[in-house]
Amino acid sequence: MTDFPTLLHGRPLLAILRDVPVERAVALAETVWDSGLGAVEVPIQTPEAVACLRAVAAAAANRGAVVGAGTVVTVEQVRVAADAGAAFTVAPGLDLDVVAASAAAGLPHLPGVATPSEVHHAVKAGCGWLKAFPAASLGPGWLRELRGPFPDVRFVATGGIGAHNARDFLAAGAKAVGVGGAVTRAGGLDELLAALR
Repeated sequence: MTDFPTLLHGRPLLAILRDVPVERAVALAETVWDSGLGAVEVPIQTPEAVACLRAVAAAAANRGAVVGAGTVVTVEQVRVAADAGAAFTVAPGLDLDVVAASAAAGLPHLPGVATPSEVHHAVKAGCGWLKAFPAASLGPGWLRELRGPFPDVRFVATGGIGAHNARDFLAAGAKAVGVGGAVTRAGGLDELLAALR
């Protein structure tokens, strides 16, 4: 089973491939894996996105890599993610039923949090890695301040992150940054990888 400490050790990027055609998604994922700097997530909000996850998961399996399913907000989506080959799940918020379903399926879950109460409840539910979302709105200071009462929690700062601010969030204590739009626009992934090297 994949776990976040292993998956993201020395890899500061979680590339989010939302609404990307299958061939482009596979190519972007391979670039991320080849860089050695990141992991990949495919949000599964539509049937087309689930097909994309299957294709990226097949490419991952061929090279010993893994991919996660993003925007997993229902227990049914956990099953869909597992069936499509996801090795972990990610959500924009904290749903304890989704946390439990992911654990039961053997898939580590990265729930979104934006308040100390959500962090507390996620930790109580067994999640040691959390998605700080929306990170650009929360700001790097939020991460620094939450590390005080929650020193053992590891955050993946997600939302509004790009080459211009990724380092700020990492310097504030994020273990990784989750990046979508800046990864999928033309030239964006290369800019981001250069900023993270």
